Amino acid sequence: MMTERELIEHPKRDRVMDPARTAILVVDAQMSEFAPDKPYYVGEVKNRALPAIKQLIDYARGRNTDVIYTMIESLTKNGRDRSLDHKLSGIHVPKGSPMARMLPGIEPDDDDIVLPKTSSGVFNSTNLTYVLRNLGVENVVVVGFLTDQCVDMAVRDGADLGFYMVCASDACATYSQARHDGALVAFGGYCRVQTVDEVIAAFAAK
Repeated sequence: MMTERELIEHPKRDRVMDPARTAILVVDAQMSEFAPDKPYYVGEVKNRALPAIKQLIDYARGRNTDVIYTMIESLTKNGRDRSLDHKLSGIHVPKGSPMARMLPGIEPDDDDIVLPKTSSGVFNSTNLTYVLRNLGVENVVVVGFLTDQCVDMAVRDGADLGFYMVCASDACATYSQARHDGALVAFGGYCRVQTVDEVIAAFAAK
């Protein structure tokens, strides 16, 4: 039986990624997810995850690698279109709310794709699969929040749909180190787990 580290770093997960067939998926890196009442999480977002996300998207721009954003935002003001889970959980970012905006420093460019969602899984409540197929994307690098929730869902669902998934671990965060580390191990069997520096090095090698 493989150890946790071997599961994450399993050699069969290695693949040369063509930047032209790769997309960076930024998950819920938005104002509503900043959670100022959680000081550990705020520190991880500000000091580690946001700089790493910015480093990756800055590198991707101009290299024929699409940057796609998804954020929690209803299609209506009163959120009647939300998933049942979001309704029961009280999760609601109204259409056009400033809380749907990306965190400062990683905002979308004019030609980036932005997909609002009303469920944990971006593949479930948006047309992301259709968009990725149209773009000719085979590889998806996931970053954002929370590692053990919406990032986890994106990785697992993308893998099941036939995309080669990568999680840039230092560009993700959640409410504790234990939750972050546990999530990486749990979904490590569905993706390649790398740092942003390692993802960039793999692109540069190609």
